[in-house]
Formats: sequence, C-alpha cells, structure tokens
Amino acid sequence: MKKFIVIAYDIENNKKRREAASLLEAMGIRVNKSVFECFISKAKLEKLQAALDQLTAHGDTVLYYTLCKSCIERIDRRGIDGLPNEAVKVF
Repeated sequence: MKKFIVIAYDIENNKKRREAASLLEAMGIRVNKSVFECFISKAKLEKLQAALDQLTAHGDTVLYYTLCKSCIERIDRRGIDGLPNEAVKVF
C-alpha cells in the first residue's frame, strides 16, 4: 500500500543537498526548495530513507510526515506554480 508523505530536508553541504533533491524529484513533486510530496510504497520509502541517511551528516535534518486521507483532503496549496490547490486524489 502506498503512503502520502511530505519530506523536508535541511542539508548543509551543497553537493549532498543537490543529490538529495535529485533523489526526491524521482519519487515525488517538489512543492518548495526543500519540501517534496511523495506517494510511494513502504519498500520505496525505506530505500529512499536509506539513501538519504547516507547523504546526511551531523547537523543535517530530514523530516518525514505521513498524511492520512483526512489530512490530504485538507491540504491548502498557495503560490505553488503548476500544482492545483485541491487535494491529491490518492485513495
């Protein structure tokens, strides 16, 4: 079963930050410079987390927020070019 997950990162090293962005762009939609919305399986999430863990160093942060159906329906997007304001239909 796939999950809707918002992933945000704060990675200090420019090269590693670009690598993280590239990994995340392959899995989801960039909604901010360091925030992505992903609809992925548990197995793909685990692989992604392992890859991001390899990139991060002391002081770096990667946050994973799993959203339920009710939360997804209440997403309010503003000022994001190319993305609709309405909730993503994933269930």
